Amino acid sequence: MDYFTTTSNAAKRAADCVIVGVYDRGKLSAGAKDIDVASNGELRRLVKSGDVSSKPGRCVLLTQLGGTRAARVAVVGLGKASEFDTRAFCRAVAAAIGSISDTRCKDLLNTLTLEAVEDSDAYYLARHTVQTIGDVLYRFTQMKSSRKDSRMPLRKIGLSVASRGDATKAMLGAKHGDAISEGVSLAKDLGNLPPNVCTPSYLARTAQKIAKGNGKLTTRIINESDMKRLGMHSLLSVTAGTNEPAKLIVMQYRNGGKAKPIVLVGKGVTFDSGGISLKPGPAMDEMKFDMCGAASVIGTMATVAALQLPVNLNVVVPAVENLPGSKATVPGDIVKSMSGQTIEILNTDAEGRLILCDALTYSRRFKPDVIIDVATLTGACVVALGSHHTGLMTYDDALADEIVNAGISASDRAWRLPLSKDYAEQLKSNFADFANIGGRDGGAITAGCFLGKFTDGLKWAHLDIAGTAWKSGQKKGATGRPVPMLSEFVLSRCNAVP
Repeated sequence: MDYFTTTSNAAKRAADCVIVGVYDRGKLSAGAKDIDVASNGELRRLVKSGDVSSKPGRCVLLTQLGGTRAARVAVVGLGKASEFDTRAFCRAVAAAIGSISDTRCKDLLNTLTLEAVEDSDAYYLARHTVQTIGDVLYRFTQMKSSRKDSRMPLRKIGLSVASRGDATKAMLGAKHGDAISEGVSLAKDLGNLPPNVCTPSYLARTAQKIAKGNGKLTTRIINESDMKRLGMHSLLSVTAGTNEPAKLIVMQYRNGGKAKPIVLVGKGVTFDSGGISLKPGPAMDEMKFDMCGAASVIGTMATVAALQLPVNLNVVVPAVENLPGSKATVPGDIVKSMSGQTIEILNTDAEGRLILCDALTYSRRFKPDVIIDVATLTGACVVALGSHHTGLMTYDDALADEIVNAGISASDRAWRLPLSKDYAEQLKSNFADFANIGGRDGGAITAGCFLGKFTDGLKWAHLDIAGTAWKSGQKKGATGRPVPMLSEFVLSRCNAVP
């Protein structure tokens, strides 16, 4: 995709489409004013007649509008000007792109980047524009017998700016947004692939492919025999019931000198039946999304590597299947983790924490500056936060603030849940150091407490993405979250955001 910036009048740009907006009470956006003047007041007449709506999410596509050089003008409702924030901006761009997605539009100009948007500037408005367009135009057709691409053949995106200084920021935002969008699409693809294709071995090959040809990135795959030698018996207990071999994927991007690395650990259960603690049949197909934590950290690595950011970043993915079988782990079994701590497995469907705990212990060897694990871990988090916010747990207040702020900037938000010894008490076991579940009450938090037992002395945070990693129903599919949040976190850490 090519990007450009312009300070010129929206009506004078020759483009396949120009995006403008209308606020409540007929107030026109800067670009809409240009169009209205050029068309001798036609846009205001359409607003007054009700043919063009200011309601957020509404879009009218005008063609052959007099006085303008654009073939199409997408007029999108912006709602109240006082409430036009980043979320409303992205919604407006999405509505405009949705209205032209079936056309043969090859280039467009977004003039909404001229508007005053709360907590955003030229950099973020450009970045959100590119990411939103990528999200709307994403299609998963890999498993279709006919793979004809029905998307519009968009090749060039223009961004209206007020000054040359804003132009520089906008171009950087577009560059970052493009790389983040590619990382999100990769995470979506991995999540949407069926479990008979996206196996632990497939994830491993994908990670190796990303590293190929990039001198700063290496990928190493640790097999089950090596895991056994390392003492990863908690991880191996999950994969005992399947013939598909587990993989521990270790990606290392080195471009930050001698600085301690950021480590991202992603849960990679490529299909979760629940094991012997079998899940109910309805919606079990969605358990192919139980590797979205792995997909998101791999997608983030792809973004960072593409941008060649000056940072050291490691990604660790424990990849397994969780299936019942004659050799499967059963409730009541006790296993020893890589840390040496013993775990009583009361429920084999609480398997994500069993693979993550060994991956977290393994990650200690990198002496990380910070470590963040990402997992579709608990249904309890969905009950608590729904599908809007990712659950965030950490003992470090400064780290919590850093992640929350990254989520706000990236429009990929997290909400902090408490962690305390009171919740950890629920994990007590009569027979092992602790159990892998602590009952229904506070289930998302007790899962976080479980992982916290393996992170003493580390600057660590846990992201539960069970509610945000995918959508159900007619729009079923992976979302690619939290790639934008994690990318923003890394960009900010290496001072790459203006």
